[in-house]
Amino acid sequence: MRGYAIISARAHEFRNARRFGFPMPPVTAILISYNEELDLPRALASLAGIADEIILVDSGSTDRTCEIAREYAARVYARKMDGFAAQKNFAASFASNDWLLSIDCDEELSPELRSSLLAWKQHTPDRNAYAFPRMTNYLGGWIRHSGWYPDYKIFLYRRDKGKFVGALHERVEAEGPPGRLEGHLYHYTVRSFAEHKAKVEAYTNMAAEEMFAQGRRSWRAAMIVAPPWTFFQKLVFQRGVLDGRRGWLIAWMSAKYIYSKYRKLGRLRTGQKLTERSWPNPGEA
Repeated sequence: MRGYAIISARAHEFRNARRFGFPMPPVTAILISYNEELDLPRALASLAGIADEIILVDSGSTDRTCEIAREYAARVYARKMDGFAAQKNFAASFASNDWLLSIDCDEELSPELRSSLLAWKQHTPDRNAYAFPRMTNYLGGWIRHSGWYPDYKIFLYRRDKGKFVGALHERVEAEGPPGRLEGHLYHYTVRSFAEHKAKVEAYTNMAAEEMFAQGRRSWRAAMIVAPPWTFFQKLVFQRGVLDGRRGWLIAWMSAKYIYSKYRKLGRLRTGQKLTERSWPNPGEA
């Protein structure tokens, strides 16, 4: 009950903040979800005063995700997941505004980024898209190396000048070079190593199927050579060793990801089917 009361209070604050938002330019926040009740309140609360509208597309959650989203005045739609880019473009299609802010349910606008966005809303934009750095919290600690930081990506864009592309590692493709805003987008990626392993299993299924669909045939050489190179690159060239134990785990799991996706591509090439992997809930294996 205490958790529900906190969520309800923050949702009330969010609705009040929307009434006093700057009129130019209005922004629609878009999110996609699956069993995100643990992370979603934090993400939605950080949008207060920034987003004039929230669209959430859910792919079959069995927890309170959709209920929480509606408490924050989000419009909720259902759609089976068939790729991250397609899911986010589907969410964008319901937006009432020209400008879209795309964040994931396990992300949060930092106070500095909120200030940058509020300042941005007071002027006429001079770019079609804007990027800002993402800083990841992995196993309870912030990662500042390992190729994960600074993770500049486009999160804010005009819907008529950009769209998401890529079935697995989706990104916004926009017309013209993007501008940059100050402040971090916080990303709370996984809570346990078991969850990381489960995500790698799910991601490598999708990666192998995408490569197979694109006609990729060679896999043996990449499966042998690429994993050790990835491990060395993460630790040395991308200074993952400075992230301590977490840096070593990131390097190991990055190498495992490379090995697994090519191994699974090889199985598809020989006519085998992959074991279906459901997307793990936050904190679960």
